[in-house]
Amino acid sequence: MAISVDLASPVNTAMFIYILYSVQRILFPSVSKSKAIPNEFKAGYSWLPKTHPPTVLFKTYTPKTLYPFDGKDGGRILLAINGVVFDVTAGRNFYGPNGMYGNFAGRDASRGMAKQSFDLEMLTPIDQPLDKLDDLRPDEIDNMKGWIDHFSNKYIVCGKLVENDAI
Repeated sequence: MAISVDLASPVNTAMFIYILYSVQRILFPSVSKSKAIPNEFKAGYSWLPKTHPPTVLFKTYTPKTLYPFDGKDGGRILLAINGVVFDVTAGRNFYGPNGMYGNFAGRDASRGMAKQSFDLEMLTPIDQPLDKLDDLRPDEIDNMKGWIDHFSNKYIVCGKLVENDAI
């Protein structure tokens, strides 16, 4: 049984040369060692963070206890959608005091997210019962669920929103 190699085709020739090169690299590896130390390792490894991120506890919020978390004075920014409270502090540019979604900070944003509206009338006053969202159309409910999925993948779920008199 003899091995026959047809090198008439350029593809076969290229494959044969590649296989020979690969076998040569495996059998006779390069033994030269670099004398230079990479710049990023001269000071040692720095894999530890400079500060530990703040611990976030899962809490139960009411509209009144959620309201102070509006990001003013550099504080945390929380918002709720359909009873789920998200810590959106990492998105300060969007949800902070001057962000395009800033009116949702510290509030229940369910209706506004469902209707894709940033208007202030989409927000329930904090001293009134939570919005039951009974009048939303199926497509608006799907839209709100899409926002919940988006926020769940991007931000930390840090609590649940209940009625003012629940706790």
